[in-house]
Amino acid sequence: MAMKKLDVMELMLLAALWGGSFILIRYAVPDFGPFALILVRVGLGALFLVPLMHIKGQTPAFRDYWFHACVVGLFSSAFPFLLFAYAMVSVTGSFASIVNAGTPIWGAIIAYLWIGESLNRNRIFGLLLGVLGVVILVWGKLDYGDQGLGWPVIAVLGATLMYGISASYTKRFLTGVPPLVTATGSQVGSTVILLPLGIIFWPERPPDSAAWIAAAILGIASTGFAYILFFRLISRVGPTNTIAVTFLIPLFAAVWGFAFLGEVITPRMLAGGLTIFAGTALTTGIVSFGRREKRT
Repeated sequence: MAMKKLDVMELMLLAALWGGSFILIRYAVPDFGPFALILVRVGLGALFLVPLMHIKGQTPAFRDYWFHACVVGLFSSAFPFLLFAYAMVSVTGSFASIVNAGTPIWGAIIAYLWIGESLNRNRIFGLLLGVLGVVILVWGKLDYGDQGLGWPVIAVLGATLMYGISASYTKRFLTGVPPLVTATGSQVGSTVILLPLGIIFWPERPPDSAAWIAAAILGIASTGFAYILFFRLISRVGPTNTIAVTFLIPLFAAVWGFAFLGEVITPRMLAGGLTIFAGTALTTGIVSFGRREKRT
């Protein structure tokens, strides 16, 4: 589907919101801690999406598919958000966003193993290229000592794996379900799961007002409103065009990180990121080499 000027503008806005989420987490997690911050994020996302789902008249569909929608939430929100929050106590938002750009690569691997999606030569080459990019990015960082970055790096990689699982689970159990129902269920399910942990690990020292503002923006703008943009773009321009947001998120994360936190992009991050982007483009079919395959 061709993208109109409004679609491109919304895609850029979505990338800015999701790129900003890495910086907001990086800023707020020292005050909140991972569990409390992500509880606030998904809780505000749920409060934003539930009324919208009701207004759209999709509550009956939620009653039919609430279980699978909530399970998706564990792998698309609760677990990966927690892993990113834990990791960004130690790694920069720019680094995490670049690794996140390889999510479609892990999604393709999971889809091949679980639901039998085919892998042509372009996709296989893209997978290998993406893995090479990750190796370049994390090389020398897998130190598991007290001051090492091994566990935070593994957490970021684990988050992208969770996203890949959620994509295949959604295709397996929620095909044809209104996207807003899936999005709302994911935030409701995540909130229910994280509520006891968020209460247990709520910070003893109250977060300051700036951290609360960052958490509020994270929950309402970068989660609730971003979901609306994401699913609206899928309905208008298709998933292949929408997945291009993956390439833009690190750009915005780098800009926000430099502007607000003084983060810098190292040559290794640039090399690894470009390799991951190339692999993702091949894996998702945005670019291809050789003759086009005939479509039935």
